[in-house]
Amino acid sequence: MKLLQDIVVIDFSQFLSGPSAALRLADMGAQVIKIEKPGTGDICRHLYVSDVMIEGESTIFHAINRNKKSYAADLKNEEDIEKIKILLKKADVVLHNFRPGVMQRLGLDYETVKAINPQIIYAEVSGYGNEGPWKDLPGQDLLLQAASGVTWLSNSSNKNPTPMGVAVVDILAGTHIAQGILACLYKRGITGEGALVQVSMFESILDFQFEVLTCYYNDGKQLPVRSAVNGANAYIAAPYGIYKTEDGYLALAMGDIVKLAQLLSCKELEQYSDSAEWFDKRDEIKAVLVDLLITNTTSHWLSILEPADIWCARVLGYKELMNEEAYQALNMEIVVKTSNGLSITTTRCPIRVDGKTFSSDKGAPMLGEHNEEIDEQFGLKKEVAMAHSS
Repeated sequence: MKLLQDIVVIDFSQFLSGPSAALRLADMGAQVIKIEKPGTGDICRHLYVSDVMIEGESTIFHAINRNKKSYAADLKNEEDIEKIKILLKKADVVLHNFRPGVMQRLGLDYETVKAINPQIIYAEVSGYGNEGPWKDLPGQDLLLQAASGVTWLSNSSNKNPTPMGVAVVDILAGTHIAQGILACLYKRGITGEGALVQVSMFESILDFQFEVLTCYYNDGKQLPVRSAVNGANAYIAAPYGIYKTEDGYLALAMGDIVKLAQLLSCKELEQYSDSAEWFDKRDEIKAVLVDLLITNTTSHWLSILEPADIWCARVLGYKELMNEEAYQALNMEIVVKTSNGLSITTTRCPIRVDGKTFSSDKGAPMLGEHNEEIDEQFGLKKEVAMAHSS
């Protein structure tokens, strides 16, 4: 199923935010042409986030750039720039995540590209936007988590500010720019007009916190205070948190403390009968649960709580997760192949349309792998030669 069939995306972006958006468009059928620097390519090819490599390149590059085509071009070379501008004239979308000013210096800024192709959807992801004192700072995920306040929302109050263990800012910004691109493609289908779509990673991670920021804006600007015991959300009352059991861990979401006291036969909890106390005295309540839940297994507690419709879950590692029938039923794993024939297992697009998922077995491209194919498809060499002879 190719919902975006015939849509051509010229992708200058690197590492995670832009490439994650381009991946989603590729999943839905767009032809994504990844523009890379000759010799080195996308910095993500060699910027490792683990000690696992695939064909001498980082695993994350292979995960986020599957189903794309690679076109190596030197953006400081006049002939290569001419070819790129021909591509842009025939494209539907252009995407980049360079720092402010880079595309202007290359002669590929929005106004220039719009003059070449008035119907183009021009999408750009920045770290902190194009204005303000932080606009030239590096848009790196951990730094954005730190600067945005999000690291103060996890863990307990006696622990250091805690970042999320995934590149949440990159992926959110990629999701937002993909949403903007799709909306503009829809509008263009009606009006025939192109558009400029801009997302900053900073705005994306602030939007991610819309719930807690709204509390802060409207609560006399009182800072969120993390729980001292099993902190999981600064604004949610007990029993919310993760608890150690005899053989593992148990997550408890929002719940009725009186009901918990009855189900767990815990007299100490019975004193907290007033629901208004469940936030102010959350550390006291959680401390009681900490002492209780360690005394038996996770399965034991689940056998009591789940039938009573208490919101709870076993805390799973990846090995345990993949043994679960619920995980297996989703068929989230796909196998893609590189041009060298190497098989790589990764995750599929999570979107379903009419009950069908999006899937392709094409792995990430080798650097410059599709230069000849793209030159031929778009007549790049021919048009450059004609321009020079005229």
